[in-house]
Amino acid sequence: MRLDKFICKSTDFNRNTAVSFILDGAVCVNGEVITDPVMQVHENNCVKLHGDVLVSRPFRYIMAHKPSDTICSNVDEAYPSVLKFLDIERTSELHIAGRLDADTTGLVLITDDGRWSFNIIRPTQQCEKVYRVGLRDPMSESTAVRLEQGVQLQGETSLTLPAKVTIVRPKEILLTITEGKYHQVKRMIAAVGNRVVSLHRESIGAVSLDIDVGQWRYLSAEEVACFYAE
Repeated sequence: MRLDKFICKSTDFNRNTAVSFILDGAVCVNGEVITDPVMQVHENNCVKLHGDVLVSRPFRYIMAHKPSDTICSNVDEAYPSVLKFLDIERTSELHIAGRLDADTTGLVLITDDGRWSFNIIRPTQQCEKVYRVGLRDPMSESTAVRLEQGVQLQGETSLTLPAKVTIVRPKEILLTITEGKYHQVKRMIAAVGNRVVSLHRESIGAVSLDIDVGQWRYLSAEEVACFYAE
């Protein structure tokens, strides 16, 4: 974690104040005065501000059920932020691991642990995301196979990675992907001549959505551990 961010997470000071303390020589790491705000500090480092040892607040790991017409952002824009549903302090420190479009509903994972969220979104982790997709036109078995084998997205030079498709009913499928390209599900469906009319994320990795729309809960220790790098 960056030194300036560590100070913010250990105190009630904002980023500008933390940077000022660092530049003024008021911060020591392992007994050495550090004046670089972006220096990385780790769990076993001893960080002192004005001689007092700082202890970072515990990381938070949250599941939320995103409604339609909300956005995965820290601030309201054209639509309200999904973080509005969290009745907890310091939501500005949180971020969403794997965002959803405003009209997409379902599971979002929220945290203030950057390393943990990176394990969810980094391509090499091959983290499976399952979406329930409503379609304009019926899905044929042959088209499902095309999606599973990989399709060419507009503007991309390579095929999408292999996916999994379960046809629930003619105009509804479960689509499992391991990538997170921009508007990927909608673009995959468009690439096979169809259109998404509804989109809902049901699970990420081993974590499945189990709360009502607009609700949230903290993840269990077992759920959090699913996304730690081996």
